[in-house]
Amino acid sequence: MSQKLALIGFGTVGRGLAEILREKRELLLAEFGFEARVVAVSDVYHGSCFNADGLDLDRVLELVDNGGADPGSLAAYSEQVCEWDSLETIRNSGADTVVEVTVTNIDTGEPAVSHCRAAFEAGAHVVTTNKGPVALAWRDLKDLAESRGLQFRFEGTVMSGTPVLSTATEALAGCEFARVRGILNGTTNYILSEMEQGRPYDEALVTAKELGYAEADPTADVEGFDVLAKVVILANVVMGAGIGVEEVSREGITGLDAEAVAAAPALGQRWKLIGQVERNDGRITASVGPVALALDDPLASVGGVTNAVTMETDLVGPVTIVGAGAGKEATGLSLLSDLVAIHRAG
Repeated sequence: MSQKLALIGFGTVGRGLAEILREKRELLLAEFGFEARVVAVSDVYHGSCFNADGLDLDRVLELVDNGGADPGSLAAYSEQVCEWDSLETIRNSGADTVVEVTVTNIDTGEPAVSHCRAAFEAGAHVVTTNKGPVALAWRDLKDLAESRGLQFRFEGTVMSGTPVLSTATEALAGCEFARVRGILNGTTNYILSEMEQGRPYDEALVTAKELGYAEADPTADVEGFDVLAKVVILANVVMGAGIGVEEVSREGITGLDAEAVAAAPALGQRWKLIGQVERNDGRITASVGPVALALDDPLASVGGVTNAVTMETDLVGPVTIVGAGAGKEATGLSLLSDLVAIHRAG
């Protein structure tokens, strides 16, 4: 029996998942007995479309790609125009799982928090890469999901398709974590790698924008807000902290001295923006800030846009995971892995 999906948000990540589902359909069915049927798509810009028997993903992708800057391109999917907004799509589509991939709002978590809540109330699982609802409302949403016998999965919120959360909560189940720390933002890691080569911060940032590594407004990255959200998720989900974003000390990379960054390797160090959660005497603290790591630290060798995290455990010692922390295919994979996990659990 196929898993019926409603995609809420159809930007880069949503399209990435649709492409993977289309291209990997036969492999997923043969290897895992998994078959997804996307019955609805709703996007604040592209509009909505619905078919209870399953949408033609080729048609949906074509409409959005060809629509370009024209809003409401999905209205042309069929003669019967779907005028549902996102919440109506969640409540009316009959989806087994809602895939929430709207833009992250770390201040309020909206509209994603409302999307997740509406999905659980409608009897649907939720899979998301949106950091907002997990960082700000994870406990409440988790309790609501469990009360309905539903799953709330969000592997892609920390390191995209690189499996950090599932490794910690499943592969390392039974371990106690003394500290979790990592390079959790590819934009800042790229900029620092370039500054180490002698490039000024402003010049490295311009190049990061040109390469698509940084947004037009890079504040969330360079001031550490993106890493802050990920640190809260790690603290609460992996270490059971129950902390809020306001409890995390945060410093970005804009105040770093370029000469000091370039000179660090000669002193046996390398600057990285580190997100960290640590347990001391039963108390858990979290922070985000630039750190001069020793060159033999496993995180020090991770350059460019690559991400990495080290989890210090009691049973197997430190475990370091290195991989992509962003990108259409990598983030789409994180959604797929969560969908397959729901299928297996069923």
